[in-house]
Amino acid sequence: MNDVASLDPNYDGTLLGRFDGEVPPRAAWFAEAIAHEPERSTFEVEGAAIELLTWGERGKPGLLFLHGNAAHADWWSFIAPQFADTHRCAAISWSGMGRSGWRAAYNIPIFAREAIAAIEVAGLAASGMLPVVVAHSFGGFPTLRLASHHPEAISGAILVDSAPPRAEGGPPPRLAQGRAHNPRYPSIESALRRFRFLPEQDEGLPEIIDWMARCALHEVPETDDAPGGWTWRFDPQFWAKFERGDFSAVTKVPTGIVIGEKSALFPPGRLEDLQALIPDLRFTTVIEDAYHHVLVDHPLELVAAIREGLPKLA
Repeated sequence: MNDVASLDPNYDGTLLGRFDGEVPPRAAWFAEAIAHEPERSTFEVEGAAIELLTWGERGKPGLLFLHGNAAHADWWSFIAPQFADTHRCAAISWSGMGRSGWRAAYNIPIFAREAIAAIEVAGLAASGMLPVVVAHSFGGFPTLRLASHHPEAISGAILVDSAPPRAEGGPPPRLAQGRAHNPRYPSIESALRRFRFLPEQDEGLPEIIDWMARCALHEVPETDDAPGGWTWRFDPQFWAKFERGDFSAVTKVPTGIVIGEKSALFPPGRLEDLQALIPDLRFTTVIEDAYHHVLVDHPLELVAAIREGLPKLA
């Protein structure tokens, strides 16, 4: 367990404030992983530029990594390199997030089309085998769409702490209403101090939290209606523009599930709800002591779970 509140006497109630803008010490494996830099590019899907990160050689079996809401492709840039020796790996930022373009409206079908386009552009099927999708949290919704409506595009899927959709679900009211712009901070130090997860959690490796936060920020100039400074990359109107539609889906490809033992998204009964959507369920892995953001608190255990699960999808 990596609970910063119990492990760091300088913990001040924020995830990164105690570092005062400095990069936390990095474990050797993490430093090595992010040193394996991806090729960065963009491609267009229905008027929006989509950020694409790729690792590994074309012609190897494909893996497509899909992030959760308000995150970005670099959430996977310390996970995907672990597979680059044996796979062609790719990660995208959904439109409205990361360095991708924003849209006038968002919905699950358009996100599924972004994933399908990424498979083609990144050459994830160049080996002659269809790729496997690994999706965290919100990324599981477009993955369920792929697995139910476009099963010809992928060979399998691994859902990482991605709870089944609910008809009555949605974001907190403060997010659903949207806002004109994201908060602006006068310095990167003050911006990093404000970084947090949703659902919130204190557990996690500081170097990973810092990496995710820095990659989520950019500096912007002053405008007529907002000051200059550091701000988040995601569309502040995302949920106001999001067309929920029908999330229901039954997968038509082999699928595995990985969840955190202590995930807030999986109270009793929710795992069984998800399993019921998957006729061809190949495995369920529960990572001990992990919370919803498994990439943050138990990244190497997640790598091991994916590595162990991939052959079971064949």
